[in-house]
Amino acid sequence: GWTAYPPLSLVTAPIAQTMWILAIVLVGTSSILGSLNFVITILMMKVPSMKWDQVPLFCWAILATSLLALFSTPVLAAGLVLLLFDLNFGTSFFKPDAGGNVVIYQHLFWFYSHPAVYLMILPIFGIMSEVIPVHARKPIFGYKAIAYSSVAICVVGLFVWVHHMFTSGTPGWMRMFFTISTLIVAVPTGVKIFAWVATLWGGKIRFTTAMLFAIGLLSMFVMGGLSGVTMGTAPFDVHVHDTYYVVGHFHYVLFGGSVFGIYAGIYHWFPKMTGRMLNENWGRVHFALTFIGTNLTFLPMHELGLKGMPRRVAMYDPQFIDLNQICTFGSFVLAISVIPFAINMIYSWLKGPLAGDNPWQALTLEWTTSSPPAIENWEVLPVVTHGPYDYGHGHSTEVQPSATPEASA
Repeated sequence: GWTAYPPLSLVTAPIAQTMWILAIVLVGTSSILGSLNFVITILMMKVPSMKWDQVPLFCWAILATSLLALFSTPVLAAGLVLLLFDLNFGTSFFKPDAGGNVVIYQHLFWFYSHPAVYLMILPIFGIMSEVIPVHARKPIFGYKAIAYSSVAICVVGLFVWVHHMFTSGTPGWMRMFFTISTLIVAVPTGVKIFAWVATLWGGKIRFTTAMLFAIGLLSMFVMGGLSGVTMGTAPFDVHVHDTYYVVGHFHYVLFGGSVFGIYAGIYHWFPKMTGRMLNENWGRVHFALTFIGTNLTFLPMHELGLKGMPRRVAMYDPQFIDLNQICTFGSFVLAISVIPFAINMIYSWLKGPLAGDNPWQALTLEWTTSSPPAIENWEVLPVVTHGPYDYGHGHSTEVQPSATPEASA
């Protein structure tokens, strides 16, 4: 499997396993270097006139994501290097018959692989914090709370990995500690959900396709988050571990969360990237099919898991056939949903109506450039005179050139 648990990974296809380890270490190295790039860029290269409480929340999310990758990826790399030594150099870090301990590998693996979920969802949280205020025409609620909650997820996310190992013989005190930490990580996420709903409340909402996907994400992620909280408790987790309940939860978070957020970001920034507008009617068809297909595919999995259907099996008990058929039908709906999206993307990119520089009347700096942006964005650095979400205060999005000569050098 993708976890490469020893001892099976030590006795199966050693050449292929070695190549896989080297590939993962190489990808991890690129992740570390990319994260360093993002951190240094955000800390050292923001517009001089931009205060930290004027930094877009998407940048805060990318900063937290990059820091989390920097702290967690080396641990996975270390575990894989030890596994590589066991495979090729006669060591016995994870060989039970030679005094090794396979549970140590699980700790090293999950120390990275659970934060990897946050690496996939934190940038989406940043996209949500950009899309919602723009299309609700209302200042973001709780700017500092959203920004600091991203950092909190980064910190607490490093202390929850053992909930993947509640059935691996972990001692009681460890189960208690990591149950509490897993429940705590839901708090900063809940802060974000509350802030987004509060931003929508009373706003002049424009139900663009980007906003539809953002609202869809709210409902999907709340569903996935609530099922995740239940699995964070050891007494419940030992009953649903390795069942379809886990599969349903995971996909509500990362499909209903990440994929919906990616679609929201594409519909939001497509005009800026290409200079063309996507067709909203095709976009609504795409959203409807994706929303329906997601729920048909993944909602029945929770019931299957509660009834005891294990994951990763090809043949299952006949009592699970009906729900599995619903899941299969939903997956076909999801596949079909990509067709209007692909048609819309290609046609709009080639022949869509011109977007202009700022079709959404947004206030963040990217909307002050041309569509698509020039290579260097601006001829001179802009001066930031207001916050990125100060809607309703009469601010325009025109670029004010910097008055300092060194800024335009």
